[in-house]
Amino acid sequence: LAKLLATENLFIEHRNVSTAAFDVEQRILFLPIWKNISSDVYDLLVGHEVGHALYTPAAPFKNDIPKSFINVVEDARIEKLIKRQYPGLTKNFFRGYNELHDRDFFEVKNVPSEKLSLIDRINLYFKIGLHAGFDTVKFSDEEKYYLNRVSDVETFEEAVEVARMIYEYSKKKDEETQEVVSKGQSQQNSSGQSQEQSEQQDPGDGESEGEPQEESSDSNQQESQSQPPQSSEG
Repeated sequence: LAKLLATENLFIEHRNVSTAAFDVEQRILFLPIWKNISSDVYDLLVGHEVGHALYTPAAPFKNDIPKSFINVVEDARIEKLIKRQYPGLTKNFFRGYNELHDRDFFEVKNVPSEKLSLIDRINLYFKIGLHAGFDTVKFSDEEKYYLNRVSDVETFEEAVEVARMIYEYSKKKDEETQEVVSKGQSQQNSSGQSQEQSEQQDPGDGESEGEPQEESSDSNQQESQSQPPQSSEG
């Protein structure tokens, strides 16, 4: 089936691997040895990897963004193109991804959508949400722009460019989040110091009756001066 779809004499190897893969240089399609695999999942795996065989260039390239970002966008692109070339695979993709989701293959059933990064949610949307009606993958209005850009990708060069945009956006958001967290910790430390200093200056209600207030104030001041300076570090 893979050789017919790819119109190429590919090498097919079944191995004890976690999932299917395709070596674009050696032209080897690796298929996992799974128990109780359905024909829909098998055709899904074959169709996906044949998509790489047909549409992912074999020439190596150098890039300054994580390969995982490119892989996600490229997976969405080649699946769109392979279903366009062979419309009969659409139902196999639909039923296959439903089955994988039922098995929790992507390990997301117990993970809130907001805990996942943008690139992970985009990956889940195109692999599960697009086919299996996975409606718990949420995107903000700002993030939907990048989701639509992935949907519109046609060439590998466009896939790399969109992956770069998502990476730069995600990196910026991570830096902003880190800045907010650091600022909040700084304000919390500052507030804690002010409260502690106020407590040191307050003589409190634990004084014995009849003791002069002036002596209590002087004693408290001497005690405060004998303490080491308060550290500003958390």
